[in-house]
Amino acid sequence: MSTLRTSRTRICATDASAPVPGSVRRLRAGQSGMTLLELVVACAILIVLATVAMPLERVNIIRHRETLLRERLHEMRDAIDRYKDDADKNLIQVQAGTEGYPPDLQTLVSGVQLTGAKDQRVHYLRKIEPDPMTGNTDWGLRSVQDDPDSRSWGGQDVFDVYSQSTGTALDGTRYSDW
Repeated sequence: MSTLRTSRTRICATDASAPVPGSVRRLRAGQSGMTLLELVVACAILIVLATVAMPLERVNIIRHRETLLRERLHEMRDAIDRYKDDADKNLIQVQAGTEGYPPDLQTLVSGVQLTGAKDQRVHYLRKIEPDPMTGNTDWGLRSVQDDPDSRSWGGQDVFDVYSQSTGTALDGTRYSDW
């Protein structure tokens, strides 16, 4: 039995059909795993899929922030309405000329004293949440005396809140118009 030595494997020069103990068989090229071409094609497919997925994820992030903005605006507007209802029912004392609206957003957080109860306060908000579009707690405010589309607050009371973001939503409207 003669053997030939190559750089990688040992090939036996015996009958190919009979297995020889201790011999190493060379695998065919199709059985050796992935070729370089297959790896390049697989990487190209992954790059294309990642390129398609990135814009979709950006839209999902924007949509989540828009939902959060709507929820926070609703929460603050609801707190303003509850304050106004309590003022109209004379459950809380309000300053003259405010028409029953809170003087600022911090009043909704710190709370107001109930009429006739010296040690009881009612709180309308736990805290002033940040605007998800701007990242800060500086919300745009409108008072009853301001114009409906005014971007400057008169300072008398808080009738409405809006985002100070100059961006445009996915539906084409401005965030400050919500």
